[in-house]
Amino acid sequence: MSSLNSPIAKLKALLWRIPLILKTVVLHGVHLSPVSGKQDLRTELTVAIIRSFITYSMPVSKQQKGSMRDPGIKGPMWVSKVALPKPEDDVQRAVLDAVENLKTTGEETYDVPGVTAVEAEWTGYRRGVDKNAPQPDISEEEKYKELRKDSPADMVVLYFHGGAYYLMDPCTHRVPVAHLSKMTGAPVLSVRYRLAPQHPFPSALVDALTAYLYLIHPPAGSLHDPVPANKIVLAGDSAGGNLCLVLLQTLLTLRRISSTATVRFHGKDVPIELPAGLTLVSPWCDVTRSMPSVYRNARFDYLGPPPQVPEALYHPYPFPDDHVWPRNPPRVDMYAYANCLAHPLVSPLAAPKELWKDAPPVFMVMGEEGLTDEGLLVARKIHHAGGTAVVEQFEGMPHCFGMLMLGTAAGRRSFETWTQLCRDVVAGRPIKRTGEVTYLQYKLRGTKNIPIDKACPPLSDEEIDMLLQKGRNWRIDGEHALVSEWKEKARL
Repeated sequence: MSSLNSPIAKLKALLWRIPLILKTVVLHGVHLSPVSGKQDLRTELTVAIIRSFITYSMPVSKQQKGSMRDPGIKGPMWVSKVALPKPEDDVQRAVLDAVENLKTTGEETYDVPGVTAVEAEWTGYRRGVDKNAPQPDISEEEKYKELRKDSPADMVVLYFHGGAYYLMDPCTHRVPVAHLSKMTGAPVLSVRYRLAPQHPFPSALVDALTAYLYLIHPPAGSLHDPVPANKIVLAGDSAGGNLCLVLLQTLLTLRRISSTATVRFHGKDVPIELPAGLTLVSPWCDVTRSMPSVYRNARFDYLGPPPQVPEALYHPYPFPDDHVWPRNPPRVDMYAYANCLAHPLVSPLAAPKELWKDAPPVFMVMGEEGLTDEGLLVARKIHHAGGTAVVEQFEGMPHCFGMLMLGTAAGRRSFETWTQLCRDVVAGRPIKRTGEVTYLQYKLRGTKNIPIDKACPPLSDEEIDMLLQKGRNWRIDGEHALVSEWKEKARL
């Protein structure tokens, strides 16, 4: 996506899209839109405009730069920037132990990531200021102290942003994250994890584990006091929701490998503990994008499906070449090698249901979007493993709708339930509607509570595995062809 930070850029982008806007308005007005009766005009315009910005004509490095441009800090938010010191290599080894333990074919390959310092932002709601108030010129430590005064809750939200693992940044998510802080009364640590394709799987997971341990066992010089694991809620949208799930799966796996599992972290052997819960917005649970809703719900969403030509070799999306993409040796997927795409720590939908045993409560909010089926099916697996899974699905709504349309009735409702679940899991209160999907009809005109087994698509766990394997194998064949072509060129 291109950057729209300047007024001139915004005006130019709007002028180019006037025909699209007029067409959408007219078709909606005469009820000939493919989403009639399920999206109001604001939602349909939002989807159409966002969809028009998604392009494959711009090099990946330029897209990354545009998506990560800092819009500045102003208005009702506190931001205190911190650097999490580089921990021992044990953090990396713990992740690799989990990766190796969860291999399904034994042929999965990945680049071994280094361990590094991790940047993050403490984000909180700032009370008593207008939308244009500048952040005061004080130290990061003083900002954190002021943030804690306005966010006094005893819980902490550990937040991972979305962006398909190759775009976005904590700075792009400050507004919804500050709103989450306002609603919960809690500080939020928003993590700048390493992005693909420069840093493929499992780099982001190493950074996520570093951030989680940092909260519980802060090294000397940290701004915060130790946070008990049962006072931490993992939260994230899209790829960030994926990262929450795979971090939880890593913790569960390490505890299963050894009941006394510890990790060396800044000079101490610290135990592997579970967070209070997870709260996820439109989580990306299947990187192969093989579930039926990817195609069935495409008309409601701005995220388009992959090409529907499984008989042909799979090729990566046709971004212009630059120093970032394609990689050498080539991959078809930015985030992981093709043979790793059905690994449970890449696609959490691939985790067998028994691996979710002992998981803390998990809440998901989603629309009628491309990623709907994979989220529902993960929730079903958690429920069948004896865990607590709560889902709210909004009819006709696109990917991450609540974060895009905070001021709408649906956006407000999604944040209300999201934040209530955060408070409930930290307080240890019983969770209502576990094992159910609360389906909210168009314009919130009605609500249905549907058992998770009935809400999910009619796919058995075995059929899910077959679809995942088919999607992975299609990409493996395409990747093999790319590598062969690359090797042939290298010989010439």
